[in-house]
Amino acid sequence: MEGMRNLASAAATAALGVLLAAPASAQSVAEFYKGKTVNVLIGVGVGGEYDLHARLVSRYIGKHIPGAPTLVPQNMLGAGGAKMAAYLAEVAPKDGTNIGMIANNFPAMQAAGLEVIRFDVGKFQWIGSISPTVETMTAWHTAGVTTIEQAREKEVVAGASGKGAITYSFPAMLNEFLGTKFKIVAGYQGGNAINLAMERGEVQARNNTWSSWKVTKPDWLKNGDIKILVYAGPKPKDLPGVPSVTELMKNEDERRIVDLIVSGTELGRPLAFAGGVPADRVAALRKAFMETMKDPEFMKEAAKLQIEIEPVSGEHMQKVVENVLATPKNLATRARALIE
Repeated sequence: MEGMRNLASAAATAALGVLLAAPASAQSVAEFYKGKTVNVLIGVGVGGEYDLHARLVSRYIGKHIPGAPTLVPQNMLGAGGAKMAAYLAEVAPKDGTNIGMIANNFPAMQAAGLEVIRFDVGKFQWIGSISPTVETMTAWHTAGVTTIEQAREKEVVAGASGKGAITYSFPAMLNEFLGTKFKIVAGYQGGNAINLAMERGEVQARNNTWSSWKVTKPDWLKNGDIKILVYAGPKPKDLPGVPSVTELMKNEDERRIVDLIVSGTELGRPLAFAGGVPADRVAALRKAFMETMKDPEFMKEAAKLQIEIEPVSGEHMQKVVENVLATPKNLATRARALIE
């Protein structure tokens, strides 16, 4: 009899434990996020396109997330954004309260085997991006070149932030596959510093996104201070006559290597969770992101900032990253010398 009472008591205790645990396991997305603060981690400094996009989304997405949490942007600098991404992957709670604005070249860097990527971007859960990007190679008006063909004949000094950054790998890629003669001078602390160097005559060219040029230097475009020589990514309607890097490649292997190096164009300025965030919260944030892209107030501010909205879904971004990481090793190895 005593044994039966003990057994019944143990069963009752177990049942109580199940009942107490049930609300936590059945917690809805809205219940989880209500009253919460979500950190939006930005791996680069204030004022650039990554920072601008992250802060713009942060101002509006909260009201579209069930539970209406508060989103707080925070800049975490180091290793071109890799320090922040490593923190997101290895340290930050995996509960949906930390989002990262990830450098769009990290998947290519991982595929190429660069040691700075000590986390697995393949495990990240991608949320969305305001738009894909178009990378350009641009010459200052005093450079004496107005076409990519002329850049094959004359040495042009190009400014870059450092190896591993697209500002370095883009002109290096053009030198390798198109025979251009860009002399790359690295060490500038971001795009604004390179722009200033062009104005001072220290350098004559640089890589930048087409959208960034239109937002940050519309006067340069209007006055003809810069000339777009070549682009990579989706074909822009407002760059007639400018050739695509991919179109200029001589064979399929070269085309795949170039596609790997510029694969970040499809990701734009991407927001992501680390791996391990519950699936329902990932789905809710992806839905909230796409709803934000249609929010009238968001659209109004984006237009004021001259930010074009052509949203990339988290589901599509997930497939892009998978494809990048599946690049054949022999081609990724060839790309490594240009990326690192």
